[in-house]
Amino acid sequence: LIIQVSAAQETSFLSRVYSILEATFKFMMYPLTVSGMMSKSARSTNRISYKNYQLLRVFPKNKRQLTQLESLEDDAGVQFWTPLAKNHSTDIIIPPNLSDDIKEFLGESGIKYTVVNKDIQKIIAQQNPKFSKIQRAELKVSHGHAVTWNRYHRYDDILQYLDYLHNSYPNIVELLTIGKSTEDRPLKVVKVSSSSTGDQLKPAIWIDGGVHAREWISPAVSLYILKQLVENFATYGHLVNSLDWYVMPIVNPDGYEYSHTVDRFWRKTRSVTSNREGRFFWNTESCQGVDLNRNFDFHWGEEGASDDPCRETYSGAEAFSEPEARSMADFIMDRKDAIKVYLSLHSYSQMWLVPWSYTKSKVKDYEDLMYVAEKAVNALKKIHGTKYEVGSSPSLLYPTSGSSDDWAKGKAGIKYSYTVELRDKGSYGFLLPASEINPTGRETFAAIRAVARTVIKTSNISEIKKL
Repeated sequence: LIIQVSAAQETSFLSRVYSILEATFKFMMYPLTVSGMMSKSARSTNRISYKNYQLLRVFPKNKRQLTQLESLEDDAGVQFWTPLAKNHSTDIIIPPNLSDDIKEFLGESGIKYTVVNKDIQKIIAQQNPKFSKIQRAELKVSHGHAVTWNRYHRYDDILQYLDYLHNSYPNIVELLTIGKSTEDRPLKVVKVSSSSTGDQLKPAIWIDGGVHAREWISPAVSLYILKQLVENFATYGHLVNSLDWYVMPIVNPDGYEYSHTVDRFWRKTRSVTSNREGRFFWNTESCQGVDLNRNFDFHWGEEGASDDPCRETYSGAEAFSEPEARSMADFIMDRKDAIKVYLSLHSYSQMWLVPWSYTKSKVKDYEDLMYVAEKAVNALKKIHGTKYEVGSSPSLLYPTSGSSDDWAKGKAGIKYSYTVELRDKGSYGFLLPASEINPTGRETFAAIRAVARTVIKTSNISEIKKL
């Protein structure tokens, strides 16, 4: 018996089959999502627990092993803390229900690994001291704000501290709103400046933090730098008299808040992406947001960036698709003639990275950039003995296209453009204890003063000796 069907009937039949298969798969997956694999669609409302999740450090040595590791990126619950690169270690988090299978897979693939931590949730719980409403209120009364440098603070606390600086030191602090985030949070930049040079245009240094949400140490260090420049003006006033300072403590406030309230390891923005083809109904929460450090309009969408919205390095539908990146870039471009140094604070790995990030080719003034970077890390080391590596991202880590430092160098024309990967080397990674804020801030500020010395010298400003 032969039955002929029309194309429309065939399409309708296949659609019904697909719906049945999808519903069946949902039913099959349900026990896994509630028992340990962690349904990512629930991430938007519930704080995620990483109890018994393990942190592994894997060591791929060839292209075949890189390809094998890439297959893990689509597994629900598996997170890559650092992008994959041949001959470089990569840190991944694995869920308890997949632990044995993944370790067996690594062994069969000949990929060496070490277990860095057996229960990530314990480290999360220990990272940031509890902060009661009473403690916050007492600090506001005694200090005028609730910010300390022995814990990581929420965005509202940070905004209140910026207001405090502006209101308490109006002669040297200007608080600017340069735009709004996707979720309508204000994007704030602090300008620290004095009128010591009259109408003369002073050279400026730009510092930003919090590009990646989970890197809490970078906003904390940005605030530390502001504290030194403003509240310790008696000691460091010569820096403000010689230079203008622009500090944007958090570029990605939506992601930063989300990393506090829902997913400690959230990296991207919180914009909604429409392209989720092939993901169907699972693992969709990770398909939200864009990696801001792949979203800048300089060699956008090339090596080291992904066009998959569900990957951590998703570069966006187009360059500057994100209001956070676009607002920051517009602000810098309006002041590009004055800004001589661009510093973007990230974590982790203790590296001072020079352009280019998108290619192994060196910038024309590579030696100049390396000279200043070496001065910076040497000054940093003198404080606590912390060692930093210096070089380009492709040589030390992996290529990165559409990055802010490359854009600052290539589009804005800022000579000394750097990305600084702060503490540590990976023992804690993104979970650097709050007790590390002060020492990290002290040594980083020493490094930045060394960079400022070069800018002042090349600008023929007389106060160089005070640095």
